[in-house]
Amino acid sequence: MLNIGDKAPYFSLPNQDEKNVSLSDFAGQWLVLYFYPKDDTPGCTKEACDFTDTLDDFRGLNAVVLGVSADDAQSHRKFIGKYNLGLTLLSDPDKTAHKAYGAWGLKKNYGREYEGTIRSTFIISPDGEIAAKWSNVRVRSKTKAGESKHADKVREKLVELQE
Repeated sequence: MLNIGDKAPYFSLPNQDEKNVSLSDFAGQWLVLYFYPKDDTPGCTKEACDFTDTLDDFRGLNAVVLGVSADDAQSHRKFIGKYNLGLTLLSDPDKTAHKAYGAWGLKKNYGREYEGTIRSTFIISPDGEIAAKWSNVRVRSKTKAGESKHADKVREKLVELQE
């Protein structure tokens, strides 16, 4: 299990264009790395669209947002095209990065247990350390003030970390 202050596990995964993207590519920048179960499903689409809607805010904070799922590059390209996503999506079919970040494991749904992606998000600092993390993420949740979006919480935490 990763803790705040731990070195972020190294990864090198193909993106939607089948070009390898590695943790070391982002040295000196903030990195938001989020793991999601599957392209073009309701919760995953909301999450990707929410991050896309706030990408300019993240860029203004010297941060890059990367999504990771077990889907292949072709699936990512279709997903990006269908929803006009501005994100880079990484393919992790062997779940190597998922496991290194604790984003793969036992899940329960309607009383059934199975292994799958644990929706998780990490903020990695410019020096490669875990600065913040969320596990079992709810993409959107109801609050007294309305609807709360996970992408907004991540952005707010990034602002806090940079103060």
